[in-house]
Parts: sequence; C-alpha cells; structure tokens
Amino acid sequence: MQKTIYLCLTVLFLFFINFTDITNAKVIKLTWSTVSVPNDAHTKAMEIFKTELEKITNRQIKVDIFHSGQLYTQEAELIACRRGILDMAYYGADWLSEFLPYVGMFGAAYTFKDYNHMSIILNGETGKKIFDDVAKKTGVRPLCAFYLGTRQLNLVKKVGMVQTPEKMKGVKLRTPGSPSWIALGKALGANPTPMSFSEVYIGLKTGVIDGQDNPLPTTKNARFYEVTKYIVLTDHKVDSVWPSMNEKKWQSLGYKLQQKVKQAIKVARNMCDKTNLATEADIIDFFQKKGMIIIKNPDKKAFTKHAKRFYMSHGNKISKNWDWNLYKKIESMR
Repeated sequence: MQKTIYLCLTVLFLFFINFTDITNAKVIKLTWSTVSVPNDAHTKAMEIFKTELEKITNRQIKVDIFHSGQLYTQEAELIACRRGILDMAYYGADWLSEFLPYVGMFGAAYTFKDYNHMSIILNGETGKKIFDDVAKKTGVRPLCAFYLGTRQLNLVKKVGMVQTPEKMKGVKLRTPGSPSWIALGKALGANPTPMSFSEVYIGLKTGVIDGQDNPLPTTKNARFYEVTKYIVLTDHKVDSVWPSMNEKKWQSLGYKLQQKVKQAIKVARNMCDKTNLATEADIIDFFQKKGMIIIKNPDKKAFTKHAKRFYMSHGNKISKNWDWNLYKKIESMR
C-alpha cells in the first residue's frame, strides 16, 4: 500500500514539475511578413508552418503572419529582418547576392535544370554551407529553399510572338531592383525595368512595362493574365524562395526549439513544393481558356546561349565573383 501511495505521489510530482515548466515557459512570438498573395503556395506554407510549430511546441512559439505587403514592401521587409525589427521574411539568391556575390549564381538564368536539380543542391549539404555563409554575412539565416516554380516570360499583346532572345530587344521587362535581378532581365535579351511586385499589375495594364516573369502559379494568383496576352515557356529560372529568420532571433531559440522550427519548416516546404509542381502540371489549360497564347517551344538553346554569353561578357560585374568551381560541380549534377 505504501509503495502504491509513493508511486502515485511520484507521478503527481513529476506531472506538476512538467506542467509548471510548460506553463512558466516564456511564449516566443515570431512575426513573418511577405508580399505574396493568399493563394500562393508559399503563402499557404506559412500557415502550415504556423500550425505545425505551435502544435509541436505546445504554443511556446506563436507565429503571426502578414501577407500581401500588409506590413512592409518587399524591399523594406528584407531590411527590417536584417535589423531584427521583423523576425522572418522570404529571401532569395538574387537579393542576397548584394551581400554575398557568389550566391547570385543560384538566381541566374539556366543555372538549374529542373526542380529536382535545384532541391538537391539547395536543400542538401551545399545549401547548408550557403545558408551558414548568408547568416554570417547578413544577420539573416535561410532555413531551406521552397520551390516557387519555374519562371516563364509573360508579355502584353503589342510585344507579339517571341521565340528567341533577339525578339526581346527593347521589351520593358519588370524585374525587382537588385543588380542580379536586373542582370537576369538583360540575360533574357530584354530592357529590365525595376518595379515592386505590388505595382506590376497596374504597370502591365497602363503600359509602363511590357512584361513580367514569374512562375505560372504566381502569374495566375496575381491575375496577370488579365492584362497580358502571351506566355513564353522559356523555363529560364527554376526559382526558389528561402524562408529566413533574423540570426539573433534564431540563436536565442536554443538547440531544442531550433530543431522544432526545422521540423515545421520541412512540413511547410513539402506542401509548398508539391502544390506548385501539381499546379504547373495542369495550369496551361487555365491560361488558354482565358484567351492567352502559349508559346510552348521557344528556342531555349538560343536563350541559354544568350544568357551565358551575357554573364561572361557585359554581365561580368555580376559573375566575376561567382564560385566557378561550385558552378561547374552543379552543372555536372544535372
């Protein structure tokens, strides 16, 4: 009898200790901002991350999400995350190349062959090294690479049928404002025109720009098909976004909570990648029903040659600091 009472008291004591630890644990808030719209897979992935992380940490970590530029523009949220005013944001190779030039090669035209090629590199050992380098240099730590989709050209009616990079001469192609993004526009033969994402729809509608490039799911979700006529399947960039956290915030979590964050971000990545791959597989019919003309067989060899020629000549300010040994290694893994 005494043993039974002792055992019960021990169990109650342990329960009390654990309960006290849970209830006394300081609640940590993570604020995550994005300019992406609600229907984008990587916006929905933020909600998956929130649900999963709050569950596996017993709500010790609480995640607040703001989409559609509710808090910041794309440029401002990246600055805020570096300063620690914002906890999380989406970064990418093109933005980070301003601080770490070699990273720009992961955002260049035709670096990656397809989704599998990209994910093996960025979500493998190479990616871990890159993300460590980024954290040391910028104060922001990428957690992994979400598949955003494969970027295609999307052009207004007056541009006409584009089959080669020569046909892109003089075309005002919207790009974000970083040097690597501008270089991508030139690599495609266009006249890059920097513009915030939130301004692209009206820019296309009013003729300020002649085209934009994005993965097809983004083109659909942002309704760019309403103000354009052509989609050119150039497959010029297997694109990714890197959910990232302010490095001081990351270090403050400690090892156990960091592992929980990694676990939750992996669940979110799987959802994002699968969603975008599935959408890309059958989205062409949607655009055709909306009256768009799909150029399915542009001269991709010509686009590839033009891009590589640009990076090796006029674009050498961008490419001179690339890690060419690593680039060749990536090419060999195609």
